[in-house]
Parts: sequence; C-alpha cells; structure tokens
Amino acid sequence: MRTTTPSSPHIRGRWRRVGSAAAATAALVIAGLGTAGHASADTAVTSHKVSAKAIAAQVAKAHVQYTRACGATPKKGYAACNALRVTGGTTAFMEKQAALKGITPKTIKPNASSASPTGYGPSDIQSAYGLTSAASSGGSGETVAIVDAYDDPNAESDLATYRSQYGLPACTSDSGCFSKVGQDGSSSNLPTADSGWAGEESLDLDMVSATCPNCNILLVEANSASEADLGTAVNEAVSLGAKFVSNSYGGAESSSDTTFDAQYYNHPGVAITASAGDSAYGAEYPAASQYVTAVGGTALKTASNSRGWDESVWHTSSTEGTGSGCSANDPKPSWQTDSGCSKRMIADVSAVADPATGVSVYDTYQASGWNTYGGTSASAPIIASVYALAGTPGSSDYPAQYPYAKAGTSALNDVTSGSNGTCSTSYFCTAGPGYDGPTGWGTPQGTSAFSAS
Repeated sequence: MRTTTPSSPHIRGRWRRVGSAAAATAALVIAGLGTAGHASADTAVTSHKVSAKAIAAQVAKAHVQYTRACGATPKKGYAACNALRVTGGTTAFMEKQAALKGITPKTIKPNASSASPTGYGPSDIQSAYGLTSAASSGGSGETVAIVDAYDDPNAESDLATYRSQYGLPACTSDSGCFSKVGQDGSSSNLPTADSGWAGEESLDLDMVSATCPNCNILLVEANSASEADLGTAVNEAVSLGAKFVSNSYGGAESSSDTTFDAQYYNHPGVAITASAGDSAYGAEYPAASQYVTAVGGTALKTASNSRGWDESVWHTSSTEGTGSGCSANDPKPSWQTDSGCSKRMIADVSAVADPATGVSVYDTYQASGWNTYGGTSASAPIIASVYALAGTPGSSDYPAQYPYAKAGTSALNDVTSGSNGTCSTSYFCTAGPGYDGPTGWGTPQGTSAFSAS
C-alpha cells in the first residue's frame, strides 16, 4: 500500500470490486493486438482456434479489485487524484488474451505488479478513438502539460520503459521532449515525493504517450494537493507555453470556485481538461469550472460493430463511477444549452475510465512495474492529447466549446447506455442519445471535434 508524507491530506485507499465486463464479440479475435509490446508478449503463442462465443464467455468473467491511488476524501481546500490502481483479479484484456491462447488467465496478485502489460495499450486507445493516423503523423511541436501534486522521482525512467515497451519514440529531458518542474517553474526545486501521486503521474504521462506519441510532455508538480498549489501549477504550465493542460484531480465544490476560475483556469487559447471524478453521480471542482473541458468516464470493450468498440457509462456502485452533475456555483458557459441545469453542467466529453477495462501503466515508485489503472484520471489526459493532435487552439478561444460545434456528428461516438447513479433529472446521471451528464457529447472519433475548424 502507498505511503505519504506526514503532512499529506490523503486517506488510505479502500479495496473495491468491479463487476464483470460485458461479453465481447467476434471482433475480439482480431482487435487490440497491434501494439509492439502486446504483439511480442501476447501473439507469439497465439495458435489456438476458439469460437467468438467462447471468447465472449471468458471475457465476461473479467473482474478486478482496485484501490484509490492517492486518497478518497480530501479535506476542505484540497483535491484527491482520480486514479484507481488494479490490485487483483483479471482484466478484460487479460481474459481476451487467455481465450485467444487457449490458456487459463493469470491473476493479478494483491499489491503486486505484473511482468508485462495487463491493460489496454497505445494501439487499443488509438483504435478505439479513431486516432491511429493522427497519432502517427500529428502532435509534433505541441506540448501537453500534466499538473499533479508532489514529486515522482522515477517519472522519466518509468516513462522511458513504457514507451520502449510499445515501440514509441523516446521522450527524454536530454532531447527536450520531456521536462519536469515544480510549481515555480524550477527543475531543481521540486516538491516532496509521494508514492500515491507518483502512480497518478505515471498514468498521466503514459496516457499522453499512448494518445499523442509525438507530443512533448511537461510535468508540473505542485507543492501539495491544495487547490491553490494545483492552480498555481496550472498557471505555470501555461506560462511555460503549454497549450494543452490536463488535470486529473478534484475536490468538493465551494463558494470559492468562481474566484479560482479567474485565478487559475481562465486561459483563452489553452485547452484545459479536468477529470469529472470517480465517486459516481455528483459534481466536483475543477471539472465544474466554466473554462475547462470536463471529462467523464466510460467502460470500453471490443465489439463486432463497424467501429470495433463499444462504450457505456462507467459505474460500479453508488460511490464508484464517473462523476457528473449540475454545478452549485459555476455559471453556465454560453456553449452549453441543456435546459435542466441553469449552471455549469458536467461533463463535456468522455473516454475510458473503468478499471475493469483499464489501461496499462508502468510505475516503480508506488508499485514495482506494470499495473492496470482506471478512473477519470485516465480519460482527462487522453482528451488533452486529442486536443493536441487536433492542433493549436485559436488564441482567444475556450476550446471546451469545440466539441459542442460537432455535437451529434460522426466526429463523436455517442454513448447511449448506462448510468452513474440516481437523479431527479434523468440526463444528469443517465446516458441516452445526444447530450448526457456522465459522458457529455460522447468520446472522440478522430480529432475534428477538438479543433476550431
């Protein structure tokens, strides 16, 4: 289990069990095997012939336990990261690979890392969101900033291992592709290390790498998980030139939120994403900021449809699932037109977040190697990276409005099933055709919904 500094305001994570992943279909036979790492590790012994029905039956057995990486309920004025680390069970990815090989799937042991990836990799993410071509040719010269609390001493070396595993181009400080600074912009005056937030940082860095391999990455580490320090780190990221800033954290709404909006998140010309939260139905900040793109979470599974993938609202229990809801404080931005919420509505768009359909992450500071992660901490950096693939935003634009211009088109995958709780206004917590709170306008299908044009 993680350790924190004595002053860290975090609460130890609790064990969780995620229900079975939905049955997969015939496309499982050929989908999701394209990454270099997966190809070498998973296809070398794949000679077993198995029916689509048998594969679906095995994938349906997927079940995981997980723990919150860096605290569940932060104290007032602080945020918790929205990262969930799988600590046991078998993921949908593992069940699929076992079915293809005709073997019994290995089980992730509690608090133990794996010798090879156990979750989705870059080719899966790029395939699911129509990004394969854009990820290959786009992103050069763009910088995606990651804002988190505390230091991850192994951030660069862990990033190198992840990228090497999947055959991605190296991204190092020597080449200028990767840089790590504190909230004051210093590369030497870094905050205290924290293992919980280190796992979060590894997740964020790996998701940028998976989605936009050619992007530069700037990691800005706040001195603490206070909203003021994290906001200061956002400002520093923008001052250092980042046009895309991902924030995978959140805390309770407060009457100070509109003040924080003005101080930290009002940056025209910069695409700022924020996780919608992992505690199921309910709003949190900074996802509730009128100036950010609030990112919800889905369960992502391979399917036999033309896309090859299917998504539903991620929801495990009354306290676990993607966040959503109507803000109590933040005003509604002009591009939001839903009629049930007079203030800011969460979310705008979404991406994979369910730990049972989670993503592979390499981390040696919180854990000791390969892990599978979920939570809206995965979806926020994915969406920030899609913005980067789409190109630099207009200098006076709030890029949160871009997906609204493409709402209801093929540029977004409309998520129409699932809910994240109960609510008096149905679309606040239940997916359906068009806009809904848990998934917004849906997930990316290419980059066009995330550009000004």
